[in-house]
Amino acid sequence: MQTALIFRGRLLAPSETFIVEQARALRRYNPVLVGLRRTEPYLRHSLPEVVLRDGSGTSDKIASRAFLHAPLAPGFFRRLRAVNPSILHAHFAVDGAQTLPIAKALGLPLIVSLHGSDVTSSEADLSGSFSDRYYLSHRKQLFARASAFICVSQSIRESALRAGFPEKKLRVHYTGVDCDRSWPVAIERDPKLVLFVGRLVEAKGCEFSLRAMALVQQQDSMAHLEIIGDGPLRPALEALAEKLALRVRFRGVQDPQEVQRRMSCARVLCNPSVTAEGFGMVFAEAQSVGTPVVSCMHSAIPEAVSHGETGLLCPERMPGPLAEALLIFLKDQNFWERASACSISWVRERFDIAKQTVKLERLYDECRDQFRPEPRHTGR
Repeated sequence: MQTALIFRGRLLAPSETFIVEQARALRRYNPVLVGLRRTEPYLRHSLPEVVLRDGSGTSDKIASRAFLHAPLAPGFFRRLRAVNPSILHAHFAVDGAQTLPIAKALGLPLIVSLHGSDVTSSEADLSGSFSDRYYLSHRKQLFARASAFICVSQSIRESALRAGFPEKKLRVHYTGVDCDRSWPVAIERDPKLVLFVGRLVEAKGCEFSLRAMALVQQQDSMAHLEIIGDGPLRPALEALAEKLALRVRFRGVQDPQEVQRRMSCARVLCNPSVTAEGFGMVFAEAQSVGTPVVSCMHSAIPEAVSHGETGLLCPERMPGPLAEALLIFLKDQNFWERASACSISWVRERFDIAKQTVKLERLYDECRDQFRPEPRHTGR
């Protein structure tokens, strides 16, 4: 069996379960996660790893930056060669640039998954960190060296084209969710529970979930909101919830099993993103357990949610329409039952990770078979 190196510059944020789940779903390739250093907090998993620096401190940051300028790390490359890799798959364009020294040293075909902000952000937005600046300075090399760029939605493909990515290398591929693990669901629903799952940053729109719930609770005093996730806006959001006198619980980061359990318990998921979503795995995950979605009509969300069938999509940044949509799901049992049943079949037909991974491995095969390696450099 062949080996796929799955790269993320920093292994691995708690919100990045989609990377682990896609890797676990591989059947004809053995996945090995690869990174330059760790992040904190990190996502616990059971997959094999090769990491340049097994830490998240200042010295690890300095070492990972030095590697990109002078990739002299014989031990790191020795461990990578020991797993006999056939392909290198990076997640996010910024991280794809960081794989260039690895792809060159090992003579591997490179695939890069594009997820959202890596193609929708302006150059000004991508100039704030070392990693962003490194990407901008190596972008042309990445365009030339990569065998394919995986766009996680049609919307992302259109953004990638506008950003100058080579059209002939762009492939639309939905990551998928594990439907066999998610369904059938044997848990009692809370008919008044609205759930938000995501990082507490402006882009995810949690503020508008809170403001919509203030309107909902004026008509349904038993409705309550649960927020799973953490981020820099948490203190401000908690203060807003207190000001609005909401029935809300902030639960912070939870492991994937608990997230799935709460999704299975919720009446509806309300994630009203306010900027471009690459795809929004959270929508597929909720629908896979029969939980309908209330969100916004923009970017890739209409690809993930069937408006009027598996959820209701509203104008962004508008609490009023969000509240109206939530009340429909909270009050109309027949509509909720139809949407719940449709959600499960919708995900199974379009986003089953087993089916999607068959397609991914075919892309691996294609890129591997067509790749013509550069002369390998020894001594690293």
